[in-house]
Amino acid sequence: MPTFYGTEVSSALMLGTAGYPSPAILAEAFRASGAGIATVSLRRETGGGQDFWALIRDLGTRILPNTAGCHTVREAVTTAQMAREVFDTPWIKLEVIGHADSLQPDPFALVEAASILTADGFQVFPYCTEDLIVCEHLLDAGCEVLMPWGAPIGSGLGLNNRYGLRALRAHFPDVPLVVDAGIGLPSHAAAAMEMGFDAVLLNTAVAKAGDPAGMARAMALAIEAGTAAHAADPMEPRDMAAPSTPLIGKAFL
Repeated sequence: MPTFYGTEVSSALMLGTAGYPSPAILAEAFRASGAGIATVSLRRETGGGQDFWALIRDLGTRILPNTAGCHTVREAVTTAQMAREVFDTPWIKLEVIGHADSLQPDPFALVEAASILTADGFQVFPYCTEDLIVCEHLLDAGCEVLMPWGAPIGSGLGLNNRYGLRALRAHFPDVPLVVDAGIGLPSHAAAAMEMGFDAVLLNTAVAKAGDPAGMARAMALAIEAGTAAHAADPMEPRDMAAPSTPLIGKAFL
């Protein structure tokens, strides 16, 4: 099971709480997923009031508040401070969006906000790209987890830059890495775990599925399969065919 900031969580699946057709469907999806962490946005989830907060607390999973929708350092830091008061946790998923269309994070503002928050006692989970230099700066800022995107948020495109993600995993072998955003299918989640990532965070693929609970269960199974495949040390791909049946003992006619 993955460990973040010294805390072991029960599952490598991290699931968002936005966009579900109803609170009941949200709760059903979480039960089906067995997710170890639920992410909650203070800015986006205000419509349900106290009933929504009660539902989130009743999910029985570790809560990871996030700063979704923030575009400046000041916004992100203020939102994080509010979330700490509401949820009584030093954990924060840090998002500082720099591009409105792709929702790509602003790397400069992200590092600045991470530095401020870690100095203030937060345990920061930064939503970033797979850029090695940005990730180095985030670690230098005090982050102990990195959350590179697979693809733009809500796109369902999967792992757009597998080379970059593999390089990131190889470059930071001892840092917990979570693929965050862009996962659309269970096969995408399995592929991330096969690469050796520690967890996958997704939301839209489950919330917008025709059967959210069914998709949540499928994602959980995919992550389990991907984790087992990575542990089994899979064969390397090759360009040429290689017979699986040995030639020794073959009959010659």
